[in-house]
Parts: sequence; C-alpha cells; structure tokens
Amino acid sequence: MATSQTASTRAKDSDRNDICQILDTALSEGQLSMAEHEQRVKGATNATTLGDLRALVSDLQTANAPVQLPTLKKPRLPAAPGAGGTWGIRIAVMAVLIVLGIGIGWGLYGNTPSPLSFTSDPGAKPDGVAPVVLTPPRQLQSLGGLTGLLEQMKKKFGDTNGYRLVIYPDYASLTRPDPTDDRRELSYTYRGGWGDPSTSGAGSDTTLVDLAKFDAKAVVGVIRGAPETLNVKPGDVKSTYLIIEPTRDITAPGTVSLSVYVSSDFGSGYIQLNPDGSVKQVNYP
Repeated sequence: MATSQTASTRAKDSDRNDICQILDTALSEGQLSMAEHEQRVKGATNATTLGDLRALVSDLQTANAPVQLPTLKKPRLPAAPGAGGTWGIRIAVMAVLIVLGIGIGWGLYGNTPSPLSFTSDPGAKPDGVAPVVLTPPRQLQSLGGLTGLLEQMKKKFGDTNGYRLVIYPDYASLTRPDPTDDRRELSYTYRGGWGDPSTSGAGSDTTLVDLAKFDAKAVVGVIRGAPETLNVKPGDVKSTYLIIEPTRDITAPGTVSLSVYVSSDFGSGYIQLNPDGSVKQVNYP
C-alpha cells in the first residue's frame, strides 16, 4: 500500500492479500481462533476500501507479520492563502544544507581540488576484499530448507527447544523462553538469519519441547499435498504454513504436534499430524 493513500482509497486485490497474510500470522500466533480468522478473511475478501481492511487488523499485534502496513494519510485539506510561500523557504534551506553537506564531506574525505570532483575517489581504489556470498536456507518448506532451518536454530541457540515454531515458505517465527527470566518469552523471526527478538509475558500453560523431534521428510510430503487433501485448488492458495508446538495429548507428554494450514479467499483448512507424519485429523475449509 502506498503511503499517499487514505482510508477511503479503493482497495486492490494485493491489499486484500496483505491483510490475509497478517490474519494468517495472527492465527498461527494464537491471537485469533479459527472461527475469527475465517470471519476476518471473508471480510477482507469483500472489503471495498483500505480503511475497511485496516479495521480487520487494528486490534492485532503485527510485529512478526510478513507485511507491514504504512500509516494511512488523512485527507489533505486545502492550503491556506499565502501558504505556498513557505515552499520557497523550504527549498532554499534544503539547497543550503546540500551544499554544506558536500563541503563538509569533501573536507573530511576528499583528496581532489574541488568537492564536486570525484576523479580520485578513494572508495574506487582496489582494496583486496573478496566478496562473501551468504547461502542460508530460504525455501523452508522443502526437506533441505526445513532441516537447514532447524540446523540454523541449533547453531544460533545451542538447541532446538522452544514453545512454538511457525514455518512459511520463505520465513519462520520462533517462540523460546527468555534465559534471563522464566516469566517471559522471546519471539524471533527468521529471514535468512534470526533477527532481534521481541519479548512478552510467558503463558501459564507454555510447555518447552524439542521442536525438531518429528519426521521432516514425511511432513514435507504432507505439506506438498495439503491443497489437494483439503480440496483447495492450487491457484486459489494464498498461504501455506506449518505450526510445530507441544502436543496436548496427555498420553504423549514431551512430544510435538504439527498442523499444516492452507488458506484461500474461499476458506481455510488444516491437517493435524503426529510426529511421524501420520494424520491425526483433517479439518476441511
């Protein structure tokens, strides 16, 4: 969404899709129930203006969402008589600052007869530094990407323990305990590396488990077949993600439960799996 847009601006399909991605993240983080998520996705599909869309996510925490929505501008009021003269002052001040900046930069770093002469730019000289190409896992819903993500987790934190791990095609969200205060939890986003965490209070029913204890190959197979399993046409799929969290099965303490979600404009469904990849339950759209 462009920053020049207002709440009354007509929404495009891409705007509706951005809101659906935020709603998907809110569902995966436990902010919305399945019923709330389905209702809001339906509202986003039918929304007419950007203001209608923004109202659907105004009460959500969106720091870990895959898209960040800019602030909508208020409708511009007509300029007061004589206000145009202030633009001339602003342009003049900007010109002075630009010239001053060039002069200061030349004085500090220049080795030329003029601040506008760059024929001997020191930054253009050979420095002998070889390029370093980074190759972290990016396609996370493949076998190599999924196992690579877990390896990156172990490399960063020393283990693969946590409260919840949500894996999208090209990024992931991880919740772990705060090592300095067991009353708090840390939330990390992975995008080729683990960003700085956000912090929040730990829930009373949070359980720490090894989030890597599952059959990755079997789960990747279920992810790839999920649209067909849930009777969602491939062209209608808006997002697919995997949630790994502690099981609620009292007969299998310390294990994980996995859920594969598929969302579309026509409904969302999910498949619950056991750690070995066997199906626990299918919830159709």
